[in-house]
Amino acid sequence: MQILTEIHRAEGINTHGKTVHRTAVRAVILRGSELLMVYSSNVGDYKFPGGGVDAGESHQQALARELLEECGASLLSVDGELGAIIEYKFAEEKEYDVFKMTSYYYFCQIMEEFGSQKLDGYEKDLGFQPLWISIDEAILANRSLLGIDEIPQWLHREIFVLEHIKHSM
Repeated sequence: MQILTEIHRAEGINTHGKTVHRTAVRAVILRGSELLMVYSSNVGDYKFPGGGVDAGESHQQALARELLEECGASLLSVDGELGAIIEYKFAEEKEYDVFKMTSYYYFCQIMEEFGSQKLDGYEKDLGFQPLWISIDEAILANRSLLGIDEIPQWLHREIFVLEHIKHSM
């Protein structure tokens, strides 16, 4: 899959040092001119549904699980690749130099009806809810948060992907 960009969450990260790797998948779901996004009612940002790939799980299996958990949505198909984003930050583990996460974005189709969400504790705390929103509105909402002290760690990544989609349409 094509790498769209690399994001360094801090300056001075040794990207060639001892690395903790994480793989994540994100669903890009279009309905006309709107996207299905996960909205945080506590922060006010929008993120693409998705998350980490568990051991032994395929990307498609992880997408299906994450869509069900975060949105209550059932995956019908994975229709293509948008691209990948690589993010670096300092590792929390003392024996590592860097944490490297690669997020793979896929165009997906879901069933129209939504069931109940199965959110993790932090997702409940953030007030995650699935919402259909225009690309411009999601970009505007996310950009408006750039000046606050504690922005969500995914904010720069999601703004990049939203703008990439907007310019590709």
